Amino acid sequence: MASYTPQQLKKALVEAGFEVFRTRGDEIVLAERVRENLIMDSGVRLRIGPPFQVRLVLRAQRTEWPSDDEADLFARVREIATVALSDGFVEVNAHVAPVKDPADAERTLDTFYEITYSRDESELASAFEGLRYALKVEKSASPRTRQE
Repeated sequence: MASYTPQQLKKALVEAGFEVFRTRGDEIVLAERVRENLIMDSGVRLRIGPPFQVRLVLRAQRTEWPSDDEADLFARVREIATVALSDGFVEVNAHVAPVKDPADAERTLDTFYEITYSRDESELASAFEGLRYALKVEKSASPRTRQE
């Protein structure tokens, strides 16, 4: 298995047709194009190997489920993760991420309940397949996309 630097891996991702949002140490975050002139964090990452790790961050937002407690919000995330779990992803981390107002650090705009899932890939080609799959997975538990 070849060894890659973050820059080499970023270049390989771009050549394979992926958009890169940012690089964080040994992890490359892919972008999602919301509009032609706006890209955002997709919730999909590739960790440098060996083995490569395809990572997928799923979440529920407090503002969309205001009456739920923390356990219920994480349960909602785990519910949308079932498709990824059936494709070999495993839960690796759960955390609460407050979204602060950029103009007032004391003010919280929302709170994300995020769970990171990961799947190891031995080869770069299979990691690219995993990334393409992860980009298609629904990333957010939302009352608009779910029937109660």
